[in-house]
Amino acid sequence: MDGPNTKSMATPAQMHERIGSDFGTSEWMLLDQAKVSAFADLTDDRYFIHTDPERAKRETPYGGTIAHGFLTLSMLAQMAYQVCPAVEGTKSGVNYGFNRLRFVAPVPTGSRVRGRFRLKDFETRPGERWQATWDVSVEVEGGTKPAIAAEWLNAGFF
Repeated sequence: MDGPNTKSMATPAQMHERIGSDFGTSEWMLLDQAKVSAFADLTDDRYFIHTDPERAKRETPYGGTIAHGFLTLSMLAQMAYQVCPAVEGTKSGVNYGFNRLRFVAPVPTGSRVRGRFRLKDFETRPGERWQATWDVSVEVEGGTKPAIAAEWLNAGFF
């Protein structure tokens, strides 16, 4: 899927009724060395802990390379497309930012991650707008702590 979840639609009233509800988890997504290296090239962040498996194995406590925190974070959009319903009547939706964001644990390269979403708040606003606040965690398969814990804001226009 490459865009909003049009298979699942919710009215603003339905979203408001689901405040506090878990919406579920996305599919597992692989963050392999090819993806990590491509992100490094795209962002010019070629720090060895991301791009040099041998050196990272020797010089870090991770046992090899790890995914960039911002790469893992950037996967949230795709994860949300899989889990979060599209708000009925929305002409355009946007990423509005974060109230809180923590990179809690590293993501070893070759790991799979998935997003877990809980609707914290949903408001309609003046000017035919809405805003959703999501508690989000990005889990690492087999990990004991999430890679990311965040309060993420999305907004839309009717």
